[in-house]
Amino acid sequence: MNAKHHPEIGLHLRQAREEQGLTLEVLAEKSGVTRAMLEQIENEAVNPTLATVWKITRALGVELDALLKGGTQPVRRFAITHSEDVPQLETSDDGPHIKVLSPLDMAGALEIYMLQFDPNSVLDSEPHAPGTEEYLTVLSGNITVAVGGREAHLHPGDFIIYNCDIHHTITNASDEPAQVHMVVRFPERSWS
Repeated sequence: MNAKHHPEIGLHLRQAREEQGLTLEVLAEKSGVTRAMLEQIENEAVNPTLATVWKITRALGVELDALLKGGTQPVRRFAITHSEDVPQLETSDDGPHIKVLSPLDMAGALEIYMLQFDPNSVLDSEPHAPGTEEYLTVLSGNITVAVGGREAHLHPGDFIIYNCDIHHTITNASDEPAQVHMVVRFPERSWS
C-alpha cells in the first residue's frame, strides 16, 4: 500500500528530519531506508509504501498519523502500568520474586525491576551483553552484591552501579526479607 494519497509526505518528512538536525545519512542508518530512497521521498519523486514511511517515522520518533497530517513534533510518551498489571517472575518458591516495572517494549534497552528477597535467598545471574550495567538501590533489608571477585554489603538507602556483563549475584543472607529497586541499562548498540 502506497502513501500516494498524502501528496506532501516528502515535505513533512524533510521538516521532521531537519527539525531534529539529522542528515539523510543518519536517518538512513536509523531507519534502514537507503539515503537514495529518502532523498527521492523528500523530493516527491516516488510514492513510498506505508511500511517505508512507518520505518522513517519510527526512526524520527514521530507519529505516523500526525506526520501524514503535517505534524512533525516528536512523540511524547506518557504510559502507566498499574500495579495489578505488573508482570511478576518467580525464580523459585523462596524467591527472589521479581516484578518487571518497565514496559515490555523497553526490553533490551532499559529494564526496571522491583526485587523482593525472602530470607536466605539469592539471585544468580549469567552475564548480560557486553557493556551492560545494573543500578541497584536497597529499599529494605540487607543484601550482598558479588561481581567478578568483588563484593559489597549493602543496607537500606545504599546504591551501587556495576557492570553485569560477567557472572554476578545478589544475596540476602539474613533472616529478614529485603527489597531492591534495580535498573538494567544495556549498551545502545543492542537496542535495535
